[in-house]
Amino acid sequence: MTRILFFILAVLALGFGFGWLADRPGSLSILWQGQLIEMSLMVAASIVLLIVAVFMLGWWFIRTVWTSPHSVRRYFRARTRDRGYQALSTGLIAAGAGNAALARKMSARARGLLRADQEPLILVLDAQAAVIEGRHDEARQLFQQMTEDPETRELGLRGLYVEADRLAAHEAARQYAETAAEAAPYLPWAAKATLEHRCRAGHWDDAIRLLDQQRVAHVLNRAEADRLKAVLLTAKAEDHLEGQPSAARDNALQALKLAKDLVPAAIVAAKAYLREDNLRRASNVLEQVWKLNPHPEIARTYLRARSGDSAVDRLKRAERLEALRTNNTESLLIVAEAALDAQEFEKARAKAEAAARMESRERVYLLLADIEEAETGDQGRIRHWMAQALKAGRDPAWVADGHVSDKWLPVSPVTGRLDAFEWKVPFDQLEGPVEESSLGAAALALETLPPVKTTEIEVEAQKPTPVVEATTVLKEVEPAPARTTAKQAGDRTAAAPAKEPEPFFGHAPDDPGVRKDERRSEAEQKSRMKLF
Repeated sequence: MTRILFFILAVLALGFGFGWLADRPGSLSILWQGQLIEMSLMVAASIVLLIVAVFMLGWWFIRTVWTSPHSVRRYFRARTRDRGYQALSTGLIAAGAGNAALARKMSARARGLLRADQEPLILVLDAQAAVIEGRHDEARQLFQQMTEDPETRELGLRGLYVEADRLAAHEAARQYAETAAEAAPYLPWAAKATLEHRCRAGHWDDAIRLLDQQRVAHVLNRAEADRLKAVLLTAKAEDHLEGQPSAARDNALQALKLAKDLVPAAIVAAKAYLREDNLRRASNVLEQVWKLNPHPEIARTYLRARSGDSAVDRLKRAERLEALRTNNTESLLIVAEAALDAQEFEKARAKAEAAARMESRERVYLLLADIEEAETGDQGRIRHWMAQALKAGRDPAWVADGHVSDKWLPVSPVTGRLDAFEWKVPFDQLEGPVEESSLGAAALALETLPPVKTTEIEVEAQKPTPVVEATTVLKEVEPAPARTTAKQAGDRTAAAPAKEPEPFFGHAPDDPGVRKDERRSEAEQKSRMKLF
């Protein structure tokens, strides 16, 4: 582009000069060796330009003839180089496709056309061909040779790391990854491997420093880097909780600033505050995270914050959590559990049934069974809730790469991946085919529940409501009452049809949960007397 512009400007300058001379005619006289030469200015200018052009053409011809041997040599060298790079390109493609024979052939051709000491890609092609052919010792030697060249150092370390990982030489793989990460923190594989190794060893400070380097090198975006750093700070805080509560508190609070809904960080911070006898700050931390992410571990820590609290005090604290996050299953369950401990069965049953209508889960029905056992001891109703718990969806847990853990861990014990644990339902514990919604299942469970046994008035023919088929379309009705009085049981018995219904669980007298029918017993005795 610059040359074209310069050419245009030169043509314009010549045209302007000749135009200027044409507007100002004149003559030019030259006296040389006794001879007078006269000509116009236009002719004189033309002769000068012609002489300059001839001089330039002659100089170009002389230069071309003088440099022709070098030009010819450079032409053939460029041709050989192009053929060598073509062979090298074909060999790399063949190595990527797994064609070891063609890769080896192209490598030999490239070595004949190119100098191996000036083209490092030949070593790369040889190493890839050796790996494909299974000659790993030769491949490791080539990768080691690459590490001596600054241009191929990172590639050689990568190859050595892969070979060490293949041989399960974890210490050697760690050293190669750390060497690459220290020299080039922008390499994702080196930074990831080094970070995982440091996390497994519990070197949290080194891991945080490496993570900061990755963030500066723009390997990770800001949100991902903040989340991983919060996890590392939480793990560091857990290690310092017993010996250095103040350091654990500071690390956990810094983690909460980076990830406000990180449940383990809130629990560690609260425990650190409790070790410093600062109940108010501990409760404040737990309440802030509870608003964002209601979690049963937060609720348990919040309720057990003061060891001297009575069951009634814990119930009040549970109701405080429910007020912070209303219409939530975890809020209802924690209040129901606290009310059960406080022997307030009516409130516990109401909250548990509300949680069952909101989300059909194993924990909900097991809690209802505990309430039934503590209040009435009715084995029929207890077995009913236990059966519903077997059919309901399982409770969430800490899961990472298919591994279920009782507590949160910073890294996965299976793959070593950082921040792998999630609070969710395990895949191998998902419920079977769903025939109806969780809300319908809860309503059906409450509707088919046997009545509570009464002790105030003996009801002779008290029978449970017949079981409703699972395919019956449920109507929108008001929630069933938690308890049945003796008067209501008598009214239902009087309104029952003449045909005797089947018991809810099994047949009497095999099932201890069903009261034996006295009329049937009298009929059996009369039939036996007739036989005698």
